[in-house]
Amino acid sequence: MRGPSAERLRRLRWRLTALFTVMNTVGLIVLAPLVLILDSGRRTDNLDGQLDSVIQPVLRLVTDSNGALSVQGALKDRLAAECPQYAVLPSDPSEFAPAKSQKDCAPMDSAVLDAVVHSAVADPGVTVADRTDRNGSKVRIMAVAFKDSTSVQPIGAVLAWQLTSDQDSAHNRLVLTVLISCAVLIGAAAIAGYWLSGRAIRPAMAALEQQEVLLAETAHDLRTPVAALRALAETAAQDPQQRAELLPRTVRLAGRMGDIIDGLLVRARLAAGVEHLTMQPVWLDQLVAGVVEDMPPGSARISVVTAPTKVRADPALLQRAIGNLLDNAMRHGRAPGAAQAIVTVTVADGRVTVADQGPGIDPAIGEDMFERYSSGGGSSGLGLSIVRWVALSHGGDLQVYNADEGGAIFEFRIPVATDL
Repeated sequence: MRGPSAERLRRLRWRLTALFTVMNTVGLIVLAPLVLILDSGRRTDNLDGQLDSVIQPVLRLVTDSNGALSVQGALKDRLAAECPQYAVLPSDPSEFAPAKSQKDCAPMDSAVLDAVVHSAVADPGVTVADRTDRNGSKVRIMAVAFKDSTSVQPIGAVLAWQLTSDQDSAHNRLVLTVLISCAVLIGAAAIAGYWLSGRAIRPAMAALEQQEVLLAETAHDLRTPVAALRALAETAAQDPQQRAELLPRTVRLAGRMGDIIDGLLVRARLAAGVEHLTMQPVWLDQLVAGVVEDMPPGSARISVVTAPTKVRADPALLQRAIGNLLDNAMRHGRAPGAAQAIVTVTVADGRVTVADQGPGIDPAIGEDMFERYSSGGGSSGLGLSIVRWVALSHGGDLQVYNADEGGAIFEFRIPVATDL
């Protein structure tokens, strides 16, 4: 479907897609950092908990039961052979000899540890610092100051430290996972937004397409009766003696044009699901004869062979379908070099067969000629698509094939009424 309105709807779909994607992206931008911050805090708390679980037992071992200082006792615990590594260091070397656990988990410079001890002694409580070891790896240090029974001020501190590489690697993996997940979710949001916006504007697109088809079908179906009406008017103007004879045909033709417009409106309402076919008993042979009589005079030589056939159908739609078949035969059924198209119409057993002597149907086109805007003769293709739609809506079908002696044969079939 083309046109300014369709283009605006397409642009609206892209705008809705962009809006949906941006809203989801903003939400992810807000949520992703929050997740990373919470994870970083959780890993830091976990690391501090491990260091504190080492420092507290060591603090209890630093003094004996009488409150006297017993630094070496802190090295007899099994923690001395495990990680995290710890040490008991004085704020003044004259206070006591320093002691360190046996396992060297992260080699630290003494100056770095002494600086942390002085910070802990100056501000009693839990002191935490992030430093690097001799290998350049990140280390988290926790220190808690202590005093003996004879001192008023802290005389040293118990330190514990541990490498943060495992926690940092896990956090980096989470960052990468969050970034990839956000990219995937943004892409999924874009796809979902495009799909949802398409579903949202689909009714508008369908209504617009239905409007365009209605206008095209109106122009297509009114072309033949308008031409016939003009021919009758010109004949009456040139020969006043025929006016009395042509006037009833003109009135009937004008009525048929009104029926065509009504039929188009009915089909539009049927397609919208707000109306149903007006089914009633119809003599198919009489209806076809009336449509043939209203064809423009001199445009073709039409012969009709009928047998009484009664069907249940919507007469307005049926007239329209037969008229389209005849119009198609008159326009495309002319033999090469012939002055007029020769058309044979046969009605029997719920079938209307329209045969011409034209070039026939190209096998490469096949069923495509029944689709809208597809035709082998350069026309819009609406006429045959309407005929097939009418046949299918009445429980019938439309078939086309080439005759052995040349020309195309269209067979319009609907069920015969049983209440004869």
